[in-house]
Amino acid sequence: MNFDFENKVYVMGILNITPDSFSDGGENYSLEKAIIHGKKMVEDGVDIIDVGGESTRPGSDPVSLEEELARVIPLIKRLVEEVSVPISIDTYKAQVAKEALEAGATIINDVSGFKMDRDMAKVAGEKNAYSILMHMRGTPKSMQQDYSYKDLLGEVEEELQESIDLALEAGVTRDRLILDPGIGFAKGLEENVILLNNIERLKKRFNLPVLIGASRKKFIGTILNIENPKDRLEGSLAVAAIGAYEGAAILRVHDVKETARVVKLANFLRNYKK
Repeated sequence: MNFDFENKVYVMGILNITPDSFSDGGENYSLEKAIIHGKKMVEDGVDIIDVGGESTRPGSDPVSLEEELARVIPLIKRLVEEVSVPISIDTYKAQVAKEALEAGATIINDVSGFKMDRDMAKVAGEKNAYSILMHMRGTPKSMQQDYSYKDLLGEVEEELQESIDLALEAGVTRDRLILDPGIGFAKGLEENVILLNNIERLKKRFNLPVLIGASRKKFIGTILNIENPKDRLEGSLAVAAIGAYEGAAILRVHDVKETARVVKLANFLRNYKK
């Protein structure tokens, strides 16, 4: 499996088999509902399905290793058999990632950038798995309680470099690395906006593809004065369009059908100007 990040923006669909995710918690909290939703995303044009078994919304409590495995492994096994798109595992636990890769997933999406479980880099290196390294400070439980930056971009870049080093030292080749600046993770409205306006800087700084995960997030609701995350479609699509045009390689989203249409147009416009 190879991606053409230079010429295409990929849509990653969020498939949370959790009761408490911030936007879609409980909607797919059964294997059969999750399979149905995964197939629907494929019909709607998704390029990658990102399976998650633990909410990482601000203030969320962790789940046990056993519970997370029980949620995600049966789902991944079914998806691998029933859909044709790559499967990503959204976890910061090395054992979950290991078993997910063995079940057929090909991408690790770690919100901690390999820092919460230091065995994660080893797991990724053994398989040379595609690895999405996200920037976050603290844990999902604590990340929004106390954060400050003197030099936001410089500090995010420095801390992403730490994650890159962990991956490379463990044997992950550079062509398998993808960076995520962590929109909404230890960030406020201002930090999120600055990062979204500097996608090209991150790309040039590291010469690596960048993933943007802004779908339905709080800063969109704050700007538009919309409380319910499910009512933030237009804002999410606006950020997706800007992200795609500014050079994001992957957009991680809830609303696949609408985003896929936006990305198709953004891809056309971006490639037309070359």
